Amino acid sequence: MSNLPRRHTEIASFDAVLNALEAAGETTRLRLLALLAEAEITVSELVAILGQSQPRVSRHLKLLVEAGLIERHREGAWAFFNLAPNGAPAALAQQILSRIDAADPVLTADRLRLTEIRQARAQQAARYFAEQAADWDRIRSLHVPEADVEAAIGKIVGDGPLFAALDVGTGTGRMLQLLSPHAERVVGVDLSPAMLAVARAGVERANLRNVQLRQGDMYALPVERDAYDLVLVHQVLHYLDDPVRALKEAARAMRPGGRLVVVDFAPHALEFLRESHAHRRLGFERAEIEEILLELGLDILPGRDLKAGRADKLTVSIWVARDPRVVSDFLPNSLELA
Repeated sequence: MSNLPRRHTEIASFDAVLNALEAAGETTRLRLLALLAEAEITVSELVAILGQSQPRVSRHLKLLVEAGLIERHREGAWAFFNLAPNGAPAALAQQILSRIDAADPVLTADRLRLTEIRQARAQQAARYFAEQAADWDRIRSLHVPEADVEAAIGKIVGDGPLFAALDVGTGTGRMLQLLSPHAERVVGVDLSPAMLAVARAGVERANLRNVQLRQGDMYALPVERDAYDLVLVHQVLHYLDDPVRALKEAARAMRPGGRLVVVDFAPHALEFLRESHAHRRLGFERAEIEEILLELGLDILPGRDLKAGRADKLTVSIWVARDPRVVSDFLPNSLELA
C-alpha cells in the first residue's frame, strides 16, 4: 500500500483516535479502507466486490464516515465513497494501510474484483467518448494544438509543490492528469455524470491516487472555501450564462496567496459554435476578464495568448490572478528565522 498520497502530520483528541481505531479494527471495514484507498467506489460496486449484502456494507461505511476515515459524496443518483483526504483520522488510516502487505491474499482478491469494476466503467466511458469524439475533434482543430495549451498551463503551474488544486468544469479530466504530479490533492468538479465517468476512467487508467471527482454546479462548488493553492477554469466560461458568478465562486475556493488560472477563447466570429455546440459567448477580451478578476479583489499576473498563426483559427487566451491575502501563520521569506 506504499503508493498512497503523502499527508501532513495531524493530531487529534484521544476520543477521535480511539473511534478511528475502533472503526478500522474490523475485517470488512479494513478491507473497505484498502479498497477506497485505490479508487472512489459506489455502494453497489462495493457490494459486488465484497460479496456482502447492501445493508451490511452500508452500515460499515456509515461507521467509517462517522469516524472520519472515509468520506461520501453524491453524483446524481449514486453515492461515491473514498478515503478521507484530510484530518488526523485520515492520516491514521494511511498509516494503518501502509503497514499491510500489498500481496495479502484477501486484499489481492478484492483488487482483482475492483479491476473488473474499473474495466466496466472504462467501457461505458469509452462508448460515451466515441459518441462525442467527432464534435470535440472538430473544435480542437480550430485552435492551436492541445499540447501547446497544456505546455503553457504547465509553465504557469510551475514545478513547486501544491497542497491542493481544483479543476472547475473538469470535463474529460485531462487537466486533472496535468495537475496531479504537482499537487498532494487534486479535485475535479463537473455537473455532467457522463463527463465524470469519462474523467474517472482516465484517472483510474493513469492510476492517479491523489485525484478526486465531484459532481456539482460551478455556481455553488461542492468544495472547501479558502483551501486551494491553484484553481483552474479551463474552456468553461464560454458555455455559461453568468461567467462573473462562476469566477466569483472559483475565487472563493482559493487559499490566501493562491492562484486562479482561466483558459478560454479570445473573441471570434464562429457562430456555428453557438448554434451547434452550445457556446453562449464567442470568446472574451483580455481586458474583460481582467476587469472581473480585479473586481473580485485579485491581483493580475502575466497571462498569454496562444495564436494558431492563421486568421481562421481561434486564439486561446490564458489569464492568471493571485489572491492577495497573506497566510498569517507563516513569515515572509525575508523574515524567517535562521
